[in-house]
Amino acid sequence: MEKNITEDLKVFKDLVTDVWTHGFMGVDIGKLITALLIFSAFLLIRGIFSRFALKHLRHVASKTKNKLDDKIIDALIPPLKFIPIILGIFFANQYVSISEDVDEFVLKVERSLIVFTIFWAFHRACTPLSHGIKKLEDILTSEMMSWLFKALKVLIIFLGAAIILEIWGIAVAPLLAGLGLFGAAVALGAQDLFKNLIGGMTIIAEKRFHAGEWIAVDGIVEGTVEDIGFRSTKVRRFDKAPVHVPNSNLSDAAVTNFSRMTHRRIKWKIGVVYKTDVQQLQIIRDGIMDYLLNNDAFAKPDQVSTFVRVDSFNASSIDFLVYCFTNTTNWGEWLEIKEAFAMKIKHIVEEEAKTSFAFPSQSIYIESMPDEAPEVFVPPKG
Repeated sequence: MEKNITEDLKVFKDLVTDVWTHGFMGVDIGKLITALLIFSAFLLIRGIFSRFALKHLRHVASKTKNKLDDKIIDALIPPLKFIPIILGIFFANQYVSISEDVDEFVLKVERSLIVFTIFWAFHRACTPLSHGIKKLEDILTSEMMSWLFKALKVLIIFLGAAIILEIWGIAVAPLLAGLGLFGAAVALGAQDLFKNLIGGMTIIAEKRFHAGEWIAVDGIVEGTVEDIGFRSTKVRRFDKAPVHVPNSNLSDAAVTNFSRMTHRRIKWKIGVVYKTDVQQLQIIRDGIMDYLLNNDAFAKPDQVSTFVRVDSFNASSIDFLVYCFTNTTNWGEWLEIKEAFAMKIKHIVEEEAKTSFAFPSQSIYIESMPDEAPEVFVPPKG
């Protein structure tokens, strides 16, 4: 009996030893636990690396006058944090070394993660670089720079995906050929998309308008440009409603860009009553002209056309034409200047010229009264 128990225990011990030695795909469980500990150690290293090394890197970058390096480091921190995870997978696999097939699979995973991390870093670095390279905006405009970096991001994603597919044995060239045929078929049904894309490129190349400028397109939209996209341009109307206008509509239409005005115009017709004599008319004309010439808010005649003239004899008024430009193009400032100008004109007409403004009226002239006056009707009492 005792012998049977001893033999059973020995068999059980051998069973445990066999399970421990060939626990998972013929790999010692002890090695698997050690591999997990190695991976966990690299996760711990990742935390320490993020807390101290990256923090020190940020501190060094903050000491420079250029803020571009700060933004680039902030963008690269997530990919840098991912590096210890890749190292943990690599060293854990090196220690375990399950089989050639598994090693090959894990190697492909590691290579794919390395490619992913590299192109992830490039993709994230594009955003701060697009904001940091200001000198190119003078040549290419900010919208063109935005488009170029958007295209660069797409190219980075495409190259990264192509390399990863090649790692896993998927040929990219035949895939691209198939996509080319598919793209040709799609292009036939996406003519408007390409038309708008070309329209957007035309808008940016001709520098018709930029983000933040006030434009007006007759019958389409008037407002402030917020974004010029690949397909459409976002314009914020003055009632704060956004309008997405296809780029083809803006590239083919006449666009008025009010933000690029050099001056802002005031054009008024001012009517005075017909009893105003010539001397009073001259006082009004000279008073308004002196105000325009001596006020720095208005552009001078050598820069723009400036007129204050008796213009026409209207049905019920003698009309002056006041035509001038302000130095400011800001709408609020222009309204303030125009208000002060209107008050000055009222003062000149009524206080200096001692006349008055005309309003629409008609005069009836009676040459004679009838000889017999009509009988007066007296209503009866009660």
